[in-house]
Amino acid sequence: MSMTDPQATTTPAPSEGRTMNTTLLSYYEAIERASADMLAAARAGDWDRVVKLEGACAVLISRLKHAAAGEQLAPEEAQLKTRIMQRILVNDAEIRTLAEPWLEDLDRLMAGQPKNILH
Repeated sequence: MSMTDPQATTTPAPSEGRTMNTTLLSYYEAIERASADMLAAARAGDWDRVVKLEGACAVLISRLKHAAAGEQLAPEEAQLKTRIMQRILVNDAEIRTLAEPWLEDLDRLMAGQPKNILH
């Protein structure tokens, strides 16, 4: 996964008297890419990679929170952010669905119960 620093992006020329907040949107897009990578890893059963990517997402979210302090998005940017967040939530829901059997197996292992082959 490529985690380019969103702060390295340049702000495009003003549109209708406003500048696009590319830094904040870049963070949302980077989080979306990481969530898509997490989903691909979950589909492949690569749970170690899912965990690593989850850590990368946590770092990006922390940076986003810092960058967003006092910042506001223009209405069209807010709409883009909403669409990105919806895609992230869809990815997250599918990851959780894929993880449920793995988490149940982990719970049984922790409790010392054998895996039920017929489940």
